[in-house]
Amino acid sequence: MAFDLTAVQSLFLWQKAIVASVSNDGPDLSARQMALLLTVYLTPQPHTVRGLATTLNVSKPAITRALDRLTELGMIKRKIDETDRRSVLVQRTVKGSVFLREFGELIVTAGKAAIES
Repeated sequence: MAFDLTAVQSLFLWQKAIVASVSNDGPDLSARQMALLLTVYLTPQPHTVRGLATTLNVSKPAITRALDRLTELGMIKRKIDETDRRSVLVQRTVKGSVFLREFGELIVTAGKAAIES
């Protein structure tokens, strides 16, 4: 089913999903952390700090800070690249996959509620 959303409707869906996530005691992620997490999970691997900084157009230190938080939460993990030991690979985790699947469901639920109203 295809439908058009206005900018305000899209923001409404995002707001409903974020409020539901916070209400469900979900982690409090910044926009940068969420963008990073989505990029790691929705784009082909491998991911490096340098590559993620380029993709998101932010500095490597900013990526490192976001990765620090996501690592603390168990949503990503870092691994030394065995082919280039200077490089760090950013990898997905089960916990991160579950979080994003559940967050996606929150967006779906918000979308269904918007359609029904």
